[in-house]
Amino acid sequence: MTAQKEKITALIITFNEIGYIEKCIDSISFVDEIVVVDSFSTDGTFEYLLSHPKVKVIQNPFENFTAQKSFALKQASNDWILFVDADEVVPIALKNEILETVEEPNDIAAYWFYRQFMFKNEKLQFSGWQTDKNYRLFRKSKAKFSDRKIVHETLEVNGTSGVLNEKLVHYCYKNYEDYKSKMLKYGRLKAIECFYKERKFNYLLMYLKTSWKFFNHYFLRLGFLDGKKGFTICYLNALGVLERFKELKGLEQKNELAYYLVMP
Repeated sequence: MTAQKEKITALIITFNEIGYIEKCIDSISFVDEIVVVDSFSTDGTFEYLLSHPKVKVIQNPFENFTAQKSFALKQASNDWILFVDADEVVPIALKNEILETVEEPNDIAAYWFYRQFMFKNEKLQFSGWQTDKNYRLFRKSKAKFSDRKIVHETLEVNGTSGVLNEKLVHYCYKNYEDYKSKMLKYGRLKAIECFYKERKFNYLLMYLKTSWKFFNHYFLRLGFLDGKKGFTICYLNALGVLERFKELKGLEQKNELAYYLVMP
């Protein structure tokens, strides 16, 4: 008797990704189901997805990355999940490795992917990203997103993990304003996470951690070898850290104000 083919659901969350989502969808067309959760895009992303014959698109309000990805995971029909970002592309070599991997008879529950970061259409070789890896392929029955983080979400895996050889291509930098907006958004969400963990704002830590972020990525992680684009990426990454502390300070001030307003 022929063994039944393993089926894969690809999941993506989107907001205003037109110009990138098309390449992403094309690169994952080999899967059995594509589900996209869109947080009410205004640039034509939703309309494009709605008209695509292979895509099931659902709109859901964005609360944070963990909540949105957890919601997306519930929509999947298959156990094998391929979770990609809207600005990521699965090259043919990685596609073949994925298809071979899910058919392998083993107990591995999740696989790490290394990523090739792209600055527009140029490769970023350093700038802190050279060892970046994320879970992208896993069994739904063996994994869930941790509710302890709302940004840079963490997958909790019940079982062993593996690593794929081929890299996922990540078009992280579209233009200056887009990347800056992304880093500031991450910083604000991280501040909320810190606030609920009762971490306190500290001026010294703000200056030290912001400076360290730039120094570590630009000098120790060799960002300077990426030239001008390396400086830009490292500067904006550090800006995200600064925004986290500024937002945390604002949250503490609002909390203190609310406390005094409700005092008898």
